[in-house]
Amino acid sequence: MKNHKGQQVGYIRVSTTTQNTDRQLDGIELDKTFTEKKSAKTADERKELQACIEYLRAGDTLNVHSIDRLARNLADLKTLVTQINAKGANVHFHKENLIFKGDGASDPMQQLMLNMMGAFAEFERSIIVERRREGVAVALEKGVKFGRTAKVTPEIALEIQAKKAAGVKVEQLMNEYGIGRQTVYDALKKQAQP
Repeated sequence: MKNHKGQQVGYIRVSTTTQNTDRQLDGIELDKTFTEKKSAKTADERKELQACIEYLRAGDTLNVHSIDRLARNLADLKTLVTQINAKGANVHFHKENLIFKGDGASDPMQQLMLNMMGAFAEFERSIIVERRREGVAVALEKGVKFGRTAKVTPEIALEIQAKKAAGVKVEQLMNEYGIGRQTVYDALKKQAQP
């Protein structure tokens, strides 16, 4: 069997479809890239990550922008790196400039660094979440409202109710006001409220 010349594989992840992936692994020459645009609590929920791990072979290197792009907590990080290394593939975290080799050689320093960096990444994430909660609490105290503003004011709800009573179909109301079916029904329900 011919020896496999290791490929440079990239895994890029952002939490939403609107976020930009351009800064991740910019300038790194990759043979294959897997891109995930979703937030997930566990690695099992990330289909591109699972496909990426399945694709990796001995001698390949998985390139990831940073530890937090691969795993959300220390347990996931250790599991994923161990799983990838067990296939004989390396994991390279560019931001932290760390490489975990899959050549089978047990390196105590490598394991120490993995545990430390994973713990720092998990700690950093928890600090960000806590700051966000505090910011939301302060904003709510100041009267800031979150979420979309209502498309249907009480006046428009009355118009919708009158038109519906006059025989206008729900689809016509949806088109006329640029709203969805449920919003029309919600406006019609307001009529029954005292």
